[in-house]
Order: sequence, then C-alpha cells, then structure tokens
Amino acid sequence: MRRILSCCTIALVAVLASVGEADEKLKGIACRSVHLAYPGPEAVAFYNEVTPLQSADGTYFCVCGFNKGYYGIQELASGKKLLIFSVWDPGNQNDPKKVKDDDRVKMLHKDPSVRVGRFGNEGTGGQSFLDYNWKVNETYKFLVKSKPAGEGRVEFAGWFYHPEAKEWKHLVSFSTQSKNQLKGYYSFIEDFRRNKVSTTKTRTAQFGNAWIQTDDGKWHELAKAKFTADSNPVLNINAKLDGSRFWLGTGGDLVNGDTKLQAFMTRKESNEKGPDVP
Repeated sequence: MRRILSCCTIALVAVLASVGEADEKLKGIACRSVHLAYPGPEAVAFYNEVTPLQSADGTYFCVCGFNKGYYGIQELASGKKLLIFSVWDPGNQNDPKKVKDDDRVKMLHKDPSVRVGRFGNEGTGGQSFLDYNWKVNETYKFLVKSKPAGEGRVEFAGWFYHPEAKEWKHLVSFSTQSKNQLKGYYSFIEDFRRNKVSTTKTRTAQFGNAWIQTDDGKWHELAKAKFTADSNPVLNINAKLDGSRFWLGTGGDLVNGDTKLQAFMTRKESNEKGPDVP
C-alpha cells in the first residue's frame, strides 16, 4: 500500500496549503489529484456522500478527509473495490516499526468484516479496509465521529451506511494523539496507479450533502468548497456545481472549463436540520 498512502499524504498537503511550483515529473505519468476543501469550524462529526460516476483501476475517491486522516472508496489495480479508513500517528516519521508504542494509533473497535493494519512511508498510522463492491452511479454515505479518548488522545470512528443491509455500520475506531477533534475537511479524487496509461482514463464523481456537527449538538451544512489540485501541471481537470452537488473530475479528455483552481463554489443549502445518523 505504499504508493497509495504516499499519494494520499501528498494530496492532503495540497488541500491544506496552496499548490507551489509545477512538478513536471508527474506530467504524463498520473492523472492530476483534484480536491475540494470545505471551510468549517472544529466539530465532533463529519458526514458526506459520494456518487462515483466514472472510475478506473487505481482510483481513490476520498469522501471524508480531515486533519488526522481520510476515509473513502478505492478501486485497486486488480479492479477489486473496497473502503479505506486511515488515521495518522503524530510526527513525520516513515517507519511504522520505529514509532513508540505510546505514539502509535490505537485500535479501539473493529467490525469482524474489517481488516486492520499499520502503514508507513510519508507518515505512519493505522489503516482499515472493508471489501465492498461499490458501483458507479450509486450514492454512498460516510460518517466520521470523534470524541476525547483520554491521555491527550482523540478517538476517530468510521461509519458507513450499508445500502444492502439498510443500516449504519460502525466499521472501526482509532485513537491518536491530538489537541483537536475534527477539522480541515476535504474530499479528493486520485490516480494512484501512475502507469502512464492511467492518465488516459477519466475519473469523476459528485460529492455533496456534507455536514459537520459541533460539540453543542448542532449540525452545520458545508455548502462551500475550494477547488485545488496537486503540483502535476496538466489541465485535463475540472470542477463545477451539479445541481445541489459538487462535481469533480480528472484525466482523459476533460477540460478545465468551469471552475478555476483556487476558486470557491457555493451550492444551494437545503432546508434540513442535518443527516439522520447514529
């Protein structure tokens, strides 16, 4: 999983900071990673939905990215599909074996169907996988909840609304050292295959109906998003409003004809009071 995690770390850096100089080394090798950054205050829960429209082998649709981790769906190089939820250890180390026990992400809960392990390179931490054959043109609901876990730690729990079971499933909970709960909200689309051929394949999705819940119990809609990208200089990317959703895409024959990089989009807010979640 080294390549996947390395790319995700780079994507997070690009979301949280302005993209610097173009990196010509990425041109022609990978689709440009594209992101949506949602401004919002610190919260105890983050809810978002994704509708993958076009996918390809080696694609990650991150739905709920936050300051300490990321959560979404992947299509692997083999075509296998799954959910991935990961949380970082504190610090900038790359070797998971060298992280002190007290500094490591701790697993607090795991559904029997979930696989859990450690990752390294470009950061270290805990990761989890649920094999799930998600489909394009279907909408999927994701939830991350957080709460203090004692000893300077915060617990981050990944929940998924299972359409076939018609119920929310608590997949995993990790704790990590943190002074904050949830903040720095984002989504992205990423090509982690990076085999040149992958640049010819278009990846698109709708993201929307995003909400955060603050510690007073109130839900706040995330109706604004900033369009950003990594340092790959190619311009076959795009973002736009698609009804009440944010549309995001990269690769293939796309043209950046709607929203320019670093620009904000604002979708129409709903009249709802928040999502129906556990």
